[in-house]
Amino acid sequence: MATADAVVLEQALRNLEAYSLLARQRMNAVAGRPGPKIALWGHGRTYTKEMSRLQEAAKHAVTRQADWFFAYTEQGAAHVASRGFPSSRTTVLHNCTDTTELAAARKRAESPGTPEHAEAAELRGRHRLVPGRTALFVGGLDAPKRIPFLLHCARRLGTSVPGFRLLVAGDGADRGRVEAAACATDSPVVALGHRTGRDMALLGAVSDLMLMPGRVGLCAVDSFALRTPIVTTDWPWHAPEFEYLEHGRNAVVTRDDPAAYSAAVQELLSGGSRLESLREACRRDAADYTIDGMAARFCGGLQHMLGMST
Repeated sequence: MATADAVVLEQALRNLEAYSLLARQRMNAVAGRPGPKIALWGHGRTYTKEMSRLQEAAKHAVTRQADWFFAYTEQGAAHVASRGFPSSRTTVLHNCTDTTELAAARKRAESPGTPEHAEAAELRGRHRLVPGRTALFVGGLDAPKRIPFLLHCARRLGTSVPGFRLLVAGDGADRGRVEAAACATDSPVVALGHRTGRDMALLGAVSDLMLMPGRVGLCAVDSFALRTPIVTTDWPWHAPEFEYLEHGRNAVVTRDDPAAYSAAVQELLSGGSRLESLREACRRDAADYTIDGMAARFCGGLQHMLGMST
């Protein structure tokens, strides 16, 4: 690292390497010696768990020593600025994954004559899916995703919305709970196990909504690519990418209550133009969260950092 012009490190208290590099950087600056610029890459603030005041203070003290900060989102950048880091030395990345092929496969599923279109039709028939009555969950089947809340709401919706189905794709500690729910008499739950890539695109093609009552993170970007708007709650422990969702425009965010959540899903599946409006917003927003755009912003931030005077 001594010969590098720049070093980018994770913004994390557990990242012990950062302490020695930042200390060396300060000594080099005092002695007038050249050394690499140090950038931190991270959330900006702690989103998914509670931190003590001491931990937060230590995190921001370390962050302020860096030459540049790469923030996942605007709110993360605003948070470090509020703790004394210059906004002029910050790049907002719009953190995302590469959804190019996911979106392309989803689009092909709409085109008659393509293999994806035929497979989507087979998927609908196999699981008796009714257009306008199908929801999707994709992700880890674990505590942060609040699977008991999800299954409780699915039971309610199975009673109140004729033809309702919830496709659950994922794996984790609560997989047995999902599979047991799917085996119950007259259950609306369909347990699919782990699914990725093309399979995920097909699931998006046959679904109307993405149900995520627990942690929303990069699934926000997937929902845009799949054009399946997320319905979530105002639970306090979402990941940074939750900020991409705008209630009433590209997603729906309800009170953290099963009755309110189920009612919102039922209203969206009852017909009308609201669901189509949400889906159109997802389609448009997919263009704003691309891996190419993220890479370009990262490169631009590096160029600005390297162009700074010592």
